[in-house]
Amino acid sequence: MLLLLPPSETKRDGGVVDAPLDLARLSYPALTVPRRSALAATRALSRNRVTMSSALKLGVSQQFEITRNRELRSSPTIAALERYTGVLYDALDVGTLDVSARQFAGDHVLIHSAMFGLLGADDPIPAYRLSHDSKLPALSLKKLWRERVSAALAASEGVILDLRSEAYVELGPAPGGPRTAFVRVVSDSANGHRRALNHFNKKGKGEFVRALCEAAVDHQSIESVLEWCAGAGIRLKHAAEGELNLIV
Repeated sequence: MLLLLPPSETKRDGGVVDAPLDLARLSYPALTVPRRSALAATRALSRNRVTMSSALKLGVSQQFEITRNRELRSSPTIAALERYTGVLYDALDVGTLDVSARQFAGDHVLIHSAMFGLLGADDPIPAYRLSHDSKLPALSLKKLWRERVSAALAASEGVILDLRSEAYVELGPAPGGPRTAFVRVVSDSANGHRRALNHFNKKGKGEFVRALCEAAVDHQSIESVLEWCAGAGIRLKHAAEGELNLIV
């Protein structure tokens, strides 16, 4: 089973100082060439502070992100699952998982990065700033990643629970079929209708992934996931074709 997460624009500082980025240590070696392209384009753009601020939509208080991008090849690295912060990752709270749950996360969580494509949870990466809608000169992130990420996901085995935002799905759709489901977080309204959530969408996903890691069950089908959720008090239901609603 793979739990496919979006990245976060916010990143934790620090890491292992004497272990800079090494693309050979990242999962999915078939993505090494596009990773080099994204890194080169980002570092080149970072030479001009004004241009990069515009491309990444950075405000005055976010200028440190430019320095991060300039130092991509030399800055400290840390496991991807520990690098990202923000609502989803705060709810997942990887640092408080016990040994078994943390190992399960390392084996089963993937993160879809605009910079690196698919990352394993334990892949060591530096802090950086690049989003799905960032504008790099002469490099379309959609063209760079869409077919390659989709091919990598299609070649994987087992269940895929796609918890990405729709914007990241556009950078590499997961394969269709009975082993894959896009998870949408919704809430029951007073009139009985279900509505999609925004902020609490991320929190719900983080808590859901944490629960799956703590249970450490490598589900072999979507129906197995649904059955487990029912027993665990998690409201996960069939929705549109290829989709599941996580009701919070």
